[in-house]
Amino acid sequence: MALPKKLSHRLIAGVLLGLAFYVALALWSDVQGVTEALRRIPWWVIPAACALSFLNYVVRFVKWQRYLGLLEISLDRRTSFLIYLSGLTMSVTPGKMGEVFKSWLLKKVTSAPISKSAPIVVAERFTDLLGYLLLIAVGGLASAPEYAWVFWTTLVIAVAALFLVGNRPFGDFALRTAERLPLLKRATPKLETALASTRILLAPKEILLPTVVSFVGWGLECTGFWLVANAVVEDSTPYLFAIFAFALSAVAGAVAIVFPGGLVITEGLLGTLLRPRFQPRIESTLSLAGDAAREYARSQAAAAVILARLCTLWFAVLVGFVALGLFTRRFGNVEEEPAD
Repeated sequence: MALPKKLSHRLIAGVLLGLAFYVALALWSDVQGVTEALRRIPWWVIPAACALSFLNYVVRFVKWQRYLGLLEISLDRRTSFLIYLSGLTMSVTPGKMGEVFKSWLLKKVTSAPISKSAPIVVAERFTDLLGYLLLIAVGGLASAPEYAWVFWTTLVIAVAALFLVGNRPFGDFALRTAERLPLLKRATPKLETALASTRILLAPKEILLPTVVSFVGWGLECTGFWLVANAVVEDSTPYLFAIFAFALSAVAGAVAIVFPGGLVITEGLLGTLLRPRFQPRIESTLSLAGDAAREYARSQAAAAVILARLCTLWFAVLVGFVALGLFTRRFGNVEEEPAD
């Protein structure tokens, strides 16, 4: 199995960034405290959290299938699921847009132009954001008003993007502008195809169901985080707060699109939200107070964040590699760079 060179470089960069950040996080938080916290985790928590993550992929596969149907791309369900999971390999690319890799695989199997299918990834990310915003609202935005700007900024961006996509005069203006630019002139027909697909996928009537699917799917991963947080510090994190914290951190990572997989941003905010929840519980159960309690809460929060991300983001990358291996056994290696 071999990834195309461009995507391989992006993936390697994401993995190295993640490794460097987790090492730095453990050193900053107290390596011994982080290690001890990870050792205390009940054996069943990790497979349970990973199972919830995988169930999330299964639930959100419904969106992928719906989008393929809307674009009239025919594919048997088994191969479709394999391609869908293979895209998870690129979860640690900026904005997860490396998942356009799925379009490369689709082209290999169905000959569907990449310009036609790539907007599926845009529609997936868009409705994922809306699903996360619903989770934030359900989890309790009022409990942390200082982070409301993340919610409202993302909502405004999403609404503006939806308006622009559906606005035909704006789309026509963008295409005419592209025709005048030397670097984009040759690509204009493909841009027109991509815009047409995007309008189909993000039509107002197609927003509700995929958003609900995302709400349910990502809610499962939020549940996995809740299990991890309470396994590290028992009875520290209410379920609704876990939903709020995980969803808000994911949205912050998505808004900071230059960070692959939301690395650094997501972990940083998640740890910041956890520490105030952990400290009172630590003070009451371990008889620690002041600086000692704060430092211990910091190491426990770091352990919970690292483990949660291993069971979500990095588990997704692992599942993607397994699926890609199965795909290449059936269809051969993916070409270095499709013609379109």
